[in-house]
Amino acid sequence: MTEAGAPTGRARAARHLGLTGAVLLAVAGWLGGVLPEVPPTGPWRGPHGPAAVSCWLVGTALMVGAWWALRAGAPSTEWAYRTAGLWSLPLLLTPPLASRDVYSYACQGWSYAAGHDPYRVGVAAAGCPWVDAVAPIWRDTPAPYGPVFVLLAALAAAAGGSLLGTLVVLRLYAVAGVLLAALCLPGLARAAGVPTRRAVWLGLASPLVGVHLVAGAHNDAVLLGLLALGLLVLVRAPGRTRGLLVAGVLLGLAVAVKATALVVLPFAALTAVHGRYTLRALLRDGGRLAGAVLVTLAAVSALSGLGLGWVAGLARSGDSQQWTSPPTAVGFVVDYVGELAGRRPDAVPVTRAVGLLALVVLLAVLWWRAWTALRRLNDVRQRVHRLAAARPRVTLGAAGVALAATVLLAPVLHPWYVTWPLLLLAVSATRTTWFVVPAAVAAFLTLPDGTTVARYTKAPGAIVMTALLVVLLVGVVRSRRNGTGRPRGSGAGPAGGT
Repeated sequence: MTEAGAPTGRARAARHLGLTGAVLLAVAGWLGGVLPEVPPTGPWRGPHGPAAVSCWLVGTALMVGAWWALRAGAPSTEWAYRTAGLWSLPLLLTPPLASRDVYSYACQGWSYAAGHDPYRVGVAAAGCPWVDAVAPIWRDTPAPYGPVFVLLAALAAAAGGSLLGTLVVLRLYAVAGVLLAALCLPGLARAAGVPTRRAVWLGLASPLVGVHLVAGAHNDAVLLGLLALGLLVLVRAPGRTRGLLVAGVLLGLAVAVKATALVVLPFAALTAVHGRYTLRALLRDGGRLAGAVLVTLAAVSALSGLGLGWVAGLARSGDSQQWTSPPTAVGFVVDYVGELAGRRPDAVPVTRAVGLLALVVLLAVLWWRAWTALRRLNDVRQRVHRLAAARPRVTLGAAGVALAATVLLAPVLHPWYVTWPLLLLAVSATRTTWFVVPAAVAAFLTLPDGTTVARYTKAPGAIVMTALLVVLLVGVVRSRRNGTGRPRGSGAGPAGGT
């Protein structure tokens, strides 16, 4: 579906407003972005602090408003590509925005290139010359990223030479990841029967993509590019041995960039099945895919000499405590209530553990529901093209919901995490408002110097997040009782609606 239509006045206005917003964000980056020589002292300090924050807030509001205005779809797929690219241009030419993670990447790459194991030695102990640019909380922690990204970061450090050169290479990686995902969006959307003009707009024009993946150069861009290509190979050639092997390699590389990709693998196994959905077919096709993933992981772990040391680093990613993570917010509220009673129960580790347990259960339920829906399709007699679209819509939609659950129930939630489910839901969801609204809100959670809004709103934010969680749970229980609890976005219904 490459629908073509003349841009309306609303679409043209949205394009201009979004571009104005992107320019303001770029200006905010130069006035008060994540500059290496400027320590993270707070958004309002410094000679240009108020101006930087003002440009940031206005620019974010303009981009979010423009993206929201066309959430039902851009005038055409080509128009959506051109507009998303236009908005990205100012953000390509600004210092890193909204996070210091890119400096961690640079130092971890330098450490590995200098002969240190970044899974054993923090960047400060390794003697990275750029350590002052790294956020203090991450200077003494092991790298939580897979060996593929450590190798890429080391190549960036070696090729760049200086910190500036390394940052340029890391941003090129991120842009390459976004471009790869962009190339895959139409194919995935067509396979799921979703309008490509809507999928491309939602997946690429979001401020989260421009700010955090392009300007912030987060390695999530590389993850998403590999995931999108691997899934596209599967939906185009399910059951074919060569396609399964290629997809397995791509998905294995995605896991070796960031462990988040593991959540998608059970649903990718469903996508891999060719013909009728039977246990034998799942074991045959899913087994080949899983084998290729495991071989790829073993190969990159051995070739890098790093093994599986990065698994230990994942545990330290929860050192940061913010109310933006619902389990952490609930823990804060329990602690506040305990303090009123004269005790401090230190509930955050407990609520985080409960959240992870709930995530495991929810992922299993999502997979089983997807499997059951696919099994029902075995006996549905429809036109061939409708049945073909129903299968990837179920598997891709379930994978998107699984990633959304992972974002919400993980111990830490950063705004760029929202891009994980956003990509898959953009190409598969039948309704969009339920995930577009949180993505729009997430765009306001950080400031240009990397400061998170959660830092200044701990108590009220935790209370509001907990209240929203309670409302959501009550709504889910009521919908179940009324028999309307069908999850949106993972079904095989029509692709319209917002």
